[in-house]
Amino acid sequence: MTDDTRLLAGARGEEVWRTDVPGAGTLTAHVLDPVADVDVLHAWVNRPHAGFWGLAGLTRDELSATYAFVDSLPTHHAYLVRWDGEPVVLVQLYHPEDDPVATAYDAQPGDLGMHFFKGADGPAQRYGVAPWTVIGPAVLGLALAGPGTRRLVVEPDARNRAAITRMAAFGFEPAGTVRFESPQGPKEAVLAFCPRERAEALLAGASGPGPARPTAPTRA
Repeated sequence: MTDDTRLLAGARGEEVWRTDVPGAGTLTAHVLDPVADVDVLHAWVNRPHAGFWGLAGLTRDELSATYAFVDSLPTHHAYLVRWDGEPVVLVQLYHPEDDPVATAYDAQPGDLGMHFFKGADGPAQRYGVAPWTVIGPAVLGLALAGPGTRRLVVEPDARNRAAITRMAAFGFEPAGTVRFESPQGPKEAVLAFCPRERAEALLAGASGPGPARPTAPTRA
């Protein structure tokens, strides 16, 4: 097991991070519980726009087993982010050097890979805000909560125009198209990076989340 601090770890279901958003409530990140959270995940990954996640069609037991395997890995963690207690986004963070994407680029010390899937808008309408203006900064804040993270890495499917657009809005700069073998088969992806300094500058200028704080020890 690596001893760096790119990932926030904890028991299943444990809150490991939170941020208070002025005028828009509180977002918290919890270590995904493959059993307790499976109904939420199953509903999300079977929506039409979730096809690029490659999990549609799995039974609840199969989906739970998939994330139980992720939970067993010290280099890959999944989190369920809640907004005022309501699940809104699934975030997966991982060490790129221990992932298939490592065959497609030269991973650097401090790189942290990320995937995110918004499953709900939460109380955005009640607060009168656009969902991503709050959820987006929260995803970045969670990814930066581990002090060992120096650069964020994403690799959305090259056909997933919505994810690529969101990636650019988050401050990621494309570095070209890459191909590698993912768990779901061959993948052609747009590789992109966002250095910590740029992400922090974007968060400082955001009108959403204020200072975020881990609520559990950081450990890989």
